[in-house]
Amino acid sequence: MTSPTTITPRRLRILLVKPKASLRTVIALQRFQLLEPIELGYLAAAVGPEHEVRVLDLRFESSARRALEQTLIRFRPDVVGLTGYTHVAVVMKDLARLIRRTLPDTCLVIGGHHATVAPDDFDMPEIDMVVRGEGCGTFRAIVDALANHRPLPDLPGTRRPGPSFRQIDPESWPAFPGVEKMPVPRRDLWDHRRYYCVWTGEESRYSDPLFPPVSMVRSSFGCRMTCSFCIVPKLFGGRHYARDPEEVAREIANLATDHVYFCDDENFIDPEFADALADALERMGVKKHYFAWARTTTVNRHPELFRRWRALGLDVTFLGFEFATDDMLRRIRKGSTLAQNEQALEVLRGLNIAVHVAFMILPEWGVSDFEALRDYVARMPPAEFSFTVCTPSPGTADYDAMRSRIWVEQPSLVHDCMHPLLPTKLSLREFSRQYSLTVAAAARRNPMRVRAIPRRARDLLRVLYAEFFYVRSFRRLHKDFPPHLRHYTGRCLQRELGG
Repeated sequence: MTSPTTITPRRLRILLVKPKASLRTVIALQRFQLLEPIELGYLAAAVGPEHEVRVLDLRFESSARRALEQTLIRFRPDVVGLTGYTHVAVVMKDLARLIRRTLPDTCLVIGGHHATVAPDDFDMPEIDMVVRGEGCGTFRAIVDALANHRPLPDLPGTRRPGPSFRQIDPESWPAFPGVEKMPVPRRDLWDHRRYYCVWTGEESRYSDPLFPPVSMVRSSFGCRMTCSFCIVPKLFGGRHYARDPEEVAREIANLATDHVYFCDDENFIDPEFADALADALERMGVKKHYFAWARTTTVNRHPELFRRWRALGLDVTFLGFEFATDDMLRRIRKGSTLAQNEQALEVLRGLNIAVHVAFMILPEWGVSDFEALRDYVARMPPAEFSFTVCTPSPGTADYDAMRSRIWVEQPSLVHDCMHPLLPTKLSLREFSRQYSLTVAAAARRNPMRVRAIPRRARDLLRVLYAEFFYVRSFRRLHKDFPPHLRHYTGRCLQRELGG
């Protein structure tokens, strides 16, 4: 009796690719902040050390297509993983065609945010598998099948492009696998010194680096809030999943950088977890600088928690004010009032924590609305500011409600939360001008300028250079739209519809 032949698993070459954005606004923003591709680090950790994995970050390449093609020819990967947000969806499809043309037999797997919320966009023959949701376990199963000479498996949350590719039920979202199944991301696949975030603080000193190397850490997943424009409640079922505090603290302690950018949806929504993480960091004697996101209501309820984190090194907190009126805050179900927002700002500043305040802009705004926002910002205490156009994610109720009114044939081309997807009350040219004036006026309210905080000349020049290109990208925002829309307004649309 003969024993069956044992098939030896293959050692696969795996290439994980971070696309390069095409929009000027995104590229200009990267002059202030270019964060490591942590999503690719998670995938690399999931497949294990038995395979050869490389990460290609195309954001650094002057010619992304040429860099990808050269890497494909030299490395000849067995598997390519491509991931990205909605604003690079068209770029991802273009890269998919390049990959298939260069290496016809390579397995191409598409994942990330856009593949999760709008998988139908990737029903194309060049792609072998579309993965939705947190893809670590799924990607590992795909790699295991290929390594063991098996066909691609049919897995929950995946779709195979082709005749059987069915439209996804909008209420059928992939289940979160649980924090215990999420690995610690690999960071040895890129040079940490290349990734940075402009880093200001209420107590900044001349010697403090303004663009330090920064690592990203995800200490929790999901959020309990139900903001109508946000996809997170759908992806996590309205729940917040915290990791083991000891594991997070060890990850932070092992980082090669001194500056940590938390990429949680909300760092402090679970105060007990935030306290437990603080305990673990204190026990390990970890000394780092932190940037975190928080809700204004959380700050107001737990100021002692932020006082404790300030002592641990919390330098900057991102607060989503969203709008400067209570009526608009109610409209988006934000769950906070303008007075609560202002109170949180004062609490954090009183603790010497710098604040990054985020506002939203609406397509239906006129000149007076932009002027009102600029006046409000001018009256606020010094802070960092950013402004986005209220742009719901595909898959949310707000996006479904506005879908029929979207005026761009391919919305993903300008879906970066800085371009209006609906007809603007002003012409696009004037909307862009008002937008850029608002961004420029807010830059003058930065604490570094208001209080004349001394900085090294090289860093100051870099900030001014970045600010120039950032403001200019908004001034030219209208040029990212088709020519026939640039002088088009909401009033034109009303006339066409007989309104």
